[in-house]
Amino acid sequence: ELETLEQEEQERLELRAHPVERKIHMVSHQHGMTVTKTLQEGEAEPQCWSFSYGQAVLRGLLPQGASLLLLRVLACRRAVPPGLVFPAIDTEGHLCTSSY
Repeated sequence: ELETLEQEEQERLELRAHPVERKIHMVSHQHGMTVTKTLQEGEAEPQCWSFSYGQAVLRGLLPQGASLLLLRVLACRRAVPPGLVFPAIDTEGHLCTSSY
């Protein structure tokens, strides 16, 4: 049983004089997981949002790092089991599903 304890994603877009930076930080804790999203546009103050999810809805969570690993395993096996669906966290930090 593998479990994601912590993950951070960072994306930066350089649009001439208006850079945009987005970070998502996920931390596992006793009751589930907290996801913090930070967005900074240009020189403006960063905006932060935080979401918490309980363990029940996160059962089988497939964060981005684990998804890449799974894709490699599926490619090596050259087969995808039918109906392969996992809970995931989208680029906004919200809970969604990921299907293969």
